[in-house]
Amino acid sequence: MLMRTDPFRDFDRLAQEVFGTPARPAAMPIDAYREGDAFVVHFDLPGIDADNIELTVERNVLTVHASRPRSSDAEGREMVVAERPHGTFSRQLFLGDTLDADRLEARYDSGVLTVTIPVAEKAKPRRVSVASGNGARQINA
Repeated sequence: MLMRTDPFRDFDRLAQEVFGTPARPAAMPIDAYREGDAFVVHFDLPGIDADNIELTVERNVLTVHASRPRSSDAEGREMVVAERPHGTFSRQLFLGDTLDADRLEARYDSGVLTVTIPVAEKAKPRRVSVASGNGARQINA
């Protein structure tokens, strides 16, 4: 019997464990950036109904739960390829004290959940007025 060896088999197995498999999906990928006076986070959630997305904030921890059940019309079908992940997806982000989690906004469009978190007023740069020693003039810093 001829056995074919694959030097990358262990690497593929490790990658599947780290990045997930259809049976065990990995955490949802994100992009995060600052735009003006807010932080914006995009979560990739393709094929998920907006009703199956839950967003919670508790003690500066933003948690996103989403689920994509298997199609009910797949009953009785013999799957040839099933690569699209199904099940529950979850991701947590720790929000800094400089963000205003009370004014967080979320929008879901075309498979992308966009969360906008404003910078807290207390964390924004501000001008401080400096009086001179004789009180004759003020210098704005």
